[in-house]
Amino acid sequence: MPETVCDLPHVDTAVLPEMLDPARTALLVIDIQTDFAAPEGLIGEAGVDLTSAHHAIDKIEELIPIARGVGATVGFARVVTSAETDSVALKTLMQRRGRSGEEAICRAENGGADYYRVAPEPGDIEVSKLLYSSFSGTDLDEQLKARGVDTLVITGLTTDCCVDSTARDAFHLGYHVFIVSDACDAYDPDLHHHSLNVLEKNCALLTTTDAVKAAWQK
Repeated sequence: MPETVCDLPHVDTAVLPEMLDPARTALLVIDIQTDFAAPEGLIGEAGVDLTSAHHAIDKIEELIPIARGVGATVGFARVVTSAETDSVALKTLMQRRGRSGEEAICRAENGGADYYRVAPEPGDIEVSKLLYSSFSGTDLDEQLKARGVDTLVITGLTTDCCVDSTARDAFHLGYHVFIVSDACDAYDPDLHHHSLNVLEKNCALLTTTDAVKAAWQK
């Protein structure tokens, strides 16, 4: 019988509240944008099935108001690019793969970088990035530490790329990292499962939307 995300170790819901003190915790929403999630975005137009991504966004939409309501920080990270900001390494990688031009994702000028279904509100943290990690080339670490945040509850797209990169960097920077397993997606269930498995083994604890809601609604 194939393994599922439910088979991976998740934090005991009974002890989760003490780990997710809202005053020291940020809910981080990664790359919920047109090009990654909307049917009219580049990923959708390429024919990728977005059903599982939309399920993850449903969960994120549940968590955001609860986090705000209990006083946790809510942070948004998104990719915003232009032809001038594409790195030589990225362009060279794509050219060597024979996919020149496919790096033109989340362009600021055509709406691909726009938020999809979710958006920051006054008081939230917001950062723009050029590649994968929400910490690389941004002031996210400084903003979080200025608020006394030492714990991150990470959601978003995609589990294998920007969620993974952000979680690893967060751990290296000293944050307690939690991944909401049903509020992330990798478009492919096997890739999602294996990415969560690796993160759980190395730098993060797994939890679920319902568990986080229960921890914050007591």
